[in-house]
Amino acid sequence: MMALGSEVPMAFAYYRRLNKRQKRVYDRSDEVSAIRLPNPVAMRSLVHHLHSALGSSDRREVEKTSRALLDALCADLGLPRVRVEVRSRRPLDDESELHGLYTLASGRRLAYMEVWMRTAQRRQVVAFRTFLRTLLHELVHHIDVELLGLPDSYHTEGFYKRESSLFRQLIAGTGL
Repeated sequence: MMALGSEVPMAFAYYRRLNKRQKRVYDRSDEVSAIRLPNPVAMRSLVHHLHSALGSSDRREVEKTSRALLDALCADLGLPRVRVEVRSRRPLDDESELHGLYTLASGRRLAYMEVWMRTAQRRQVVAFRTFLRTLLHELVHHIDVELLGLPDSYHTEGFYKRESSLFRQLIAGTGL
C-alpha cells in the first residue's frame, strides 16, 4: 500500500495508444520534472516588459518582447533559437481554442512557434500569466527536442512540471 502524499507518475489516457518506442519516450519525458535556468534574474526585466506590452494590446510589441525573452532563455540554456510569431485572435474549432503551436526545425530552418494573444470568442487580450505560460509551454517542446534529446515531445506530467518550474523561476520576485 502506498502512503498518502507520495508521488507516483500517472500516465495520461492517450498513453495506452502509444507503441513501445513512443512509451519509452513518454516515460523518459515524465522522469524530468524541472529545468533550472542558470540566470533567471537576468530575464525578469523582459518578463516585466512583456507584461507591459500585453497590457498595451500592441501585438507587434508583444511579439518583439516575446522574441527577446525566448532568445534570452534559449541562450541561457544553450539551445538553438526558436522563431516566434504572436498572432492576434486564437483560432477556434468545435472543441477548443488553440493557445500555441510548436513546429520542429527542419533542415537549416529554425524551430517555429506561434502563440495567440486574444481569445477566440470574446477577442480579449489573454491574462499575462496565461500568455507567459503559453510561451513557456511551447518552449518546453523545444527543450524536449533540443536539450533532452527526445524525438517527440509529449504532454506528460513531467512536461507540465518543467513548464511550471520555468514559470516559477521567471515570475519569482517580480510581483506579477
